[in-house]
Amino acid sequence: MSNITLRLAGVHTKYSLIETFRIPIAVIGTMVFPALALLFFVVPQPYVAQDPLFATQAVISLSVFAVMANSLFSFGISISEDREKPWDPYVRTLPVPGVARVISYVLSIGLMGLAAVVPVLIIGGIFTAAEAPLGRVLLGFVALATSALPFMLIGVAVGYAMPSKAAIAVVQVIMFGFAFAGGLFLPPEMFADWLNTLSKFFPSRQARELVIWATQGGALEPWVWLGLIAWLVVTAALALVLYRRDEGRRFR
Repeated sequence: MSNITLRLAGVHTKYSLIETFRIPIAVIGTMVFPALALLFFVVPQPYVAQDPLFATQAVISLSVFAVMANSLFSFGISISEDREKPWDPYVRTLPVPGVARVISYVLSIGLMGLAAVVPVLIIGGIFTAAEAPLGRVLLGFVALATSALPFMLIGVAVGYAMPSKAAIAVVQVIMFGFAFAGGLFLPPEMFADWLNTLSKFFPSRQARELVIWATQGGALEPWVWLGLIAWLVVTAALALVLYRRDEGRRFR
């Protein structure tokens, strides 16, 4: 990858973030909702909030939800809206490598996703007994960023598959479906056996378990990393097919 491509990706990232911050409510919504969920649904429950193990897992679950929601919404809705604007076809005719735009999407949306985790960590650190060594926290961020890739690719697929109004509804269904089925709102220990088994096939559950393993240690079950790899391969292939289909429809 050339230095010119990286510089162009940096420019795209810069202006994408500027455009996002011009609508403060979009930034506030991204950062506040997961933190409010922790504040209202976890902190008032002493048996969870005051237990270091459960409190830490609750903070991790809502951190995964914050990154997942940001990835799905930002990619799915941003791409679908861009496709409906005359500016997007013009930009795609410029002599700029497509990979530069892809990198800029990943960087700008990834930074927003990590920013959404900060209020969750602050509230968890102040109002609950959640704890983890600094080295484990940093490893948890790496696991969180890695596990976000399938959600980003799902967002890309939705963005290239449908118009913005449909994308909003589909992303909401996917987001809340993944959140409940993946144990991000209710711990999997509360699931029935059949639901617990089904939950292991969802990327949200796999992401949760990966970040818990990175932060708290313990054994990493094969279904976690094998499942994430499978989701990554499938969603990458789907996103590529839909991107090429969109390019064939609009640029023939």
